[in-house]
Amino acid sequence: MHNPSCSVVFVGMLGILGCGGRGQAASTPPADSAPATAATPTTQDSVSQGPPAPTWISVDSAARSVTLTLETAAGGPGSSALINGYRNGGVRVVVPLGWTVRWAWRNGDSIAHSLVVMVQREKIPLEGGRPAFSNAMTKEVTAGVPAGQTDQTTFEADEAGWYWLLCGVPDHALKGEWIELRVDREAKTAGITIKAGGQG
Repeated sequence: MHNPSCSVVFVGMLGILGCGGRGQAASTPPADSAPATAATPTTQDSVSQGPPAPTWISVDSAARSVTLTLETAAGGPGSSALINGYRNGGVRVVVPLGWTVRWAWRNGDSIAHSLVVMVQREKIPLEGGRPAFSNAMTKEVTAGVPAGQTDQTTFEADEAGWYWLLCGVPDHALKGEWIELRVDREAKTAGITIKAGGQG
C-alpha cells in the first residue's frame, strides 16, 4: 500500500517529516511498504529547490496546526473521483502527533461524496464508519454531500498511526477514492509525501 519510491514536499521553514515511526498506537502499515524518510532542509532556500509546495496545505508551526483545502472532483471516464488530484493513496499528508487539523472541503463532482478519517486495516472498507478522531469527518458520511456543497471540520490528531482519508459513500473508497494521513510522533512539522505516479 505504501510505496517507498516517492518524492517529498515540505511545508514550513524547518523540520523533517520523519515518516518512520515507533510505537504506532493506531495501526501498522504492511511490512512490504515502509514509508520514505526525508532529508532535513536547513533553510527556506532548500525547501524551494524541491517541487513547489501545494497551495492546499497551510502550516502554522507556532499554533501546532495545519489547514487543508480539499476538493473531490470527477476522475476520467471509468475511474474513481479524485481528492485534490489523487486517488489510491497517491499522496500522504503527514501531521505531527498532537497537532490540530482543519479542513475546508468542497464536492466538485456531479454526484455525492464525503470524507472521513479511518484507521488503516488490512482492507479498504466498503463504506465510511466511525472516524478515527472526534469530528474527523464531513456530514452525511455514507449518504454523501450533494454536488457543489462544502463542509468544514477541525480535529486533534491525538493518536499516532496510519489512516485513510476516504470517501465514505459505499464503494467509493474501494474504487480508489482515498489518500493517506500519517500522524507521526517524530515529525517536526506537517507536509505531504507524493508517491511516484500518484496523481490521477
